[in-house]
Amino acid sequence: MCTDCGCGTDSVTIDGHRHHVHDPHISDGRKVRIEVDILAKNDEYAARNRGFFAGRGILALNLVSSPGSGKTTLLTRTVDDLKSSVSVAVIEGDQQTANDAERIRATGVPAVQINTGKGCHLDAHMVGHALERLAPQTDSLLFIENVGNLVCPAEFDLGEAAKVAILSVTEGEDKPIKYPDMFHAADVMLLNKIDLLPYLDFDVEKCLGYALRVNPDIQIIPISATRGDGLDDWYRWIAGRRAGLKRTKEV
Repeated sequence: MCTDCGCGTDSVTIDGHRHHVHDPHISDGRKVRIEVDILAKNDEYAARNRGFFAGRGILALNLVSSPGSGKTTLLTRTVDDLKSSVSVAVIEGDQQTANDAERIRATGVPAVQINTGKGCHLDAHMVGHALERLAPQTDSLLFIENVGNLVCPAEFDLGEAAKVAILSVTEGEDKPIKYPDMFHAADVMLLNKIDLLPYLDFDVEKCLGYALRVNPDIQIIPISATRGDGLDDWYRWIAGRRAGLKRTKEV
């Protein structure tokens, strides 16, 4: 059960296979302790995932955003552009349907779908089960597309190397200060759909200022996933993280 938002689920579906998660029957008096226990257990699974990634030289990126940010469109284009230069795999998280995983598979890249039911985020245990089915290659790139939500995914470490926050200009420019935990946890923010700026009342400078107020170290890359603006900068960011991972592994 997610004690932050009250969603409850006792199992998830991973490519059609049901997996037990945790007991949804939690009394109000136990919520604080249960939340601490859930997060501590999640951190154990995250550490296992991180060890798995480190031992195989896999760069795992956790993509987080609100619904409708263009996250799947960006991911589909990214894997299509990068698949010829690096082995890519994807874990897709949604409450229902396998639509996004099917879009990824259409590019020729392997993808595993996690359906969380009423759950509003992925956790490290779910990702661990998905990794067993996906079996990503050594020295590869793994994208984890989280459930569309700017609250709960901020708290759940999946073992990833970085969280990538996607914010579209069709949303409010104050999202970073409305949901500060997510933007504080993110290493990079992709400001998507900038091709629509001429048609919108969206203050880019104010948005960037809010993001930097919450997280002075966050990198910000304006992009258009459909038109292609800024994607080379996004790909260079990924390449830099892969190079850093390789250097760490060699040491």
